[in-house]
Amino acid sequence: MTKKLLIIGCVWPEPKSSAAGTRMMQLISLFQSENYKITFATTTSKTDNAFALSTLGIPEVAIQLNDSSFDNFIKSENPDVVLFDRFLTEEQFGWRVAENCPNALRLLDTEDLHGLRKARELALKENETNAKKYLANDTSIREIASIYRCDLSLIISEAEMELLEKYFKVDTNLLHYLPFLLETISKEASEMLPDFNARASFITIGNFFHKPNYQSVLYLKEVIWPGIRKQLPQAELHIFGAYASQKITQLHKKQDGFLVKGFANQVSEVMQASRVCLAPLQFGAGLKGKLIDAMKNGTPAIMSSIAAEGMFGTLDSNGFIADNPIEFINKAVALYTTETTWKTKQQNGFQIINNRFDKVQFETHFINVINDLTANLPNHREHNFTGQMLQHQSLQSTKFMSKWIELKNK
Repeated sequence: MTKKLLIIGCVWPEPKSSAAGTRMMQLISLFQSENYKITFATTTSKTDNAFALSTLGIPEVAIQLNDSSFDNFIKSENPDVVLFDRFLTEEQFGWRVAENCPNALRLLDTEDLHGLRKARELALKENETNAKKYLANDTSIREIASIYRCDLSLIISEAEMELLEKYFKVDTNLLHYLPFLLETISKEASEMLPDFNARASFITIGNFFHKPNYQSVLYLKEVIWPGIRKQLPQAELHIFGAYASQKITQLHKKQDGFLVKGFANQVSEVMQASRVCLAPLQFGAGLKGKLIDAMKNGTPAIMSSIAAEGMFGTLDSNGFIADNPIEFINKAVALYTTETTWKTKQQNGFQIINNRFDKVQFETHFINVINDLTANLPNHREHNFTGQMLQHQSLQSTKFMSKWIELKNK
């Protein structure tokens, strides 16, 4: 019997624009390999960069916020599994799913911990080095409530798993570590990549709708790049990313080698043309797609500890980790100019991809967990008292606000 998966997307998947889009396509591929019939539904307008899911035989459905038409839709869909793309979609539609399809397994793909990202952003604004004092923010409260209301939440980073389990004391049975699911890199494939001398320029890349990426480019412009350029006066920094607004493009300054290139249709091409990737992220969460792209394409990197978080485990990084700007600058120059070090760091990157993100390591186990949960869902939910409590009508402010808005709009 064919199983049915409904994905409620926060946005359309854009694998060429963001790590989140790549992540969603990996999950879709995994469920399709298990013969799930998938439907993708979202409230957002389709973008030019959106992946055409119809080419994979996946129906694309427009749904409305605060509208009971969703109730009729999900009843007719009658999915076995519902996947919420980030906690915001669970807040908006989770109660409707629970009421109309109570037997459907409710999965939450957190993408990254938004509350952690918010805490770090607040700490940065206050020039505070300890972000933990900001963790109990409104975003964290909402996000963790969503985790409890779902049957299982997918966590992309081991660091975030540890934070949820040890700091927030979330039951481990509600969490599942599922990082990026990647193909391994063969020795033959790695040897075909451009070598040290065939590459030039530094690179940074990221979707500029994502605030950490915008702030990182400002930090590069104001702090990091002047120091690199002083030591390497002919070097260039190529800045790629989707949705570059005027506040990004106005940073372009050819005479300083600070070049805003905009959207990269083929990330592999621009990454393979570059010698070193720069990722001095000052806040953020999750795993960084730019570092994955760098490692896949043999491009060593200099990164902040926040950028590196959850990426390497016990393995050596594909470059250097530095938070002090002077150290960051000097390490970047050394990596850019020292071929032996560059080659060692490149090989580290291949090992990290193959040992930590090989999809074969994770896919079968994940599907087994899904099957076990589906077969034992009532028992699983009985042991999640906090989740039951948060589903209670007296605590569902989002539900009754949605109903009020719907009545108001009639």
